[in-house]
Amino acid sequence: MIVEYEAVDRSGKSVSDTLEATDLRGAMTSLRQRDLIVTRVAEQDQRGSGKTIAKRTKRAARGNSLIQQQAVGDASNVRISGKELSLLTRQMAMLLTSGSAVVPALSSVSRQFTKPKPQQMMRRLCADLEEGKPLAESLGGFPSVFGTSYCAIIAAGEASGTLAEMFTRLAGIVGKHRAMRNKIVGALVYPALLSALSIGIVNTLLFFVMPRFGDMFKTLGVDLPGSTKMLLEVATFARARAIIIGVLALLFAGAAVFGLMSSRGRAWLSNAMTYIPVVRGLIRGLLLGETFRVLGMLVEARVGFLDALELVKGVTRNERFQNLYAAMESEVTSGGEISRALESSTMVPPYICHAVHTGEESGNLGTAMSYVADVLDEDNTELLNAMTRLFEPMILIVMGFVVGSVAISLFLPMFDVTSALS
Repeated sequence: MIVEYEAVDRSGKSVSDTLEATDLRGAMTSLRQRDLIVTRVAEQDQRGSGKTIAKRTKRAARGNSLIQQQAVGDASNVRISGKELSLLTRQMAMLLTSGSAVVPALSSVSRQFTKPKPQQMMRRLCADLEEGKPLAESLGGFPSVFGTSYCAIIAAGEASGTLAEMFTRLAGIVGKHRAMRNKIVGALVYPALLSALSIGIVNTLLFFVMPRFGDMFKTLGVDLPGSTKMLLEVATFARARAIIIGVLALLFAGAAVFGLMSSRGRAWLSNAMTYIPVVRGLIRGLLLGETFRVLGMLVEARVGFLDALELVKGVTRNERFQNLYAAMESEVTSGGEISRALESSTMVPPYICHAVHTGEESGNLGTAMSYVADVLDEDNTELLNAMTRLFEPMILIVMGFVVGSVAISLFLPMFDVTSALS
């Protein structure tokens, strides 16, 4: 049998070629004897070699980058929801699997869009394909809809003649990403409502309840405890400067939103969230899951590992993950093992390192990484549910403590008055 393989030699150079062997195990043994680190090995088929696919994918990625820089006009800035992207990908997978050509499939899918900009995007995609442009290159003209990894996977599908299969895999990735996002949003709704309720109760006490009690205490001439005096002073200060406080709060909120929308702000938030004690485990798990899912799919799509690693750097701006990607790249180019770079990072659990090492040994690195991503998705779901169960009682406890403290401070002087009258 003819075996096709991708590997990295001891000098760090990527190698893609074929050899003749009795079976895959014999091919792995022969390649190890040549001091090669195998990233993929499979029986050769007629759909295209891994070397050709890697070259075309890398070239498509460079082309997409240029298109993204040159894209102008309203169509280039179009945005669609995660649900629409998931439907588009699934419908393309279904139509291509059933034998439809790409342009008719895109024309059919375009009917699901009702807004002008998405419709314009679909018409432009069809026009680009009719002019002879590759689909991946056309998709790269809409960077806010189709990311670099999405386009790279499509390029790999075009190069290997497995476009329908790549759309099917992408549909799974987009669907899982959307499902996880919905879980996170759903988990945050109840804590957000409790937080808003707490803020509303505190504002009601400060601006309406406390002033009335203050006037009553002055009329009665009650000797107030220290906590009650402090609350009354805070309420008086807040009422006297309510407009200034409101304007400052709006300015602060606007500055925070504007800062977090900038590239530096998003990078800072991404770095900061991996250090927050309560949520850092979930954030790391989500980023690791996305990283291994994209890497696994690209490697399975016969994209060279170094090229796949270059594409996956766009998953996050987090500095610690960028350092991890750099360590993986350095380890591979120096002839080492990917699992060794993962073991040196404190963010990667040992079982992930072991799974990747097993994939390297067996020549099924892409499959191993996809498996790791599935396991991480399950862990992230469990951790998200646990965090939700933890946050809800914590917010209730804090709200009860604040309201209880205010109530005690207000009613203590009332008890004194009642005792003096009796």
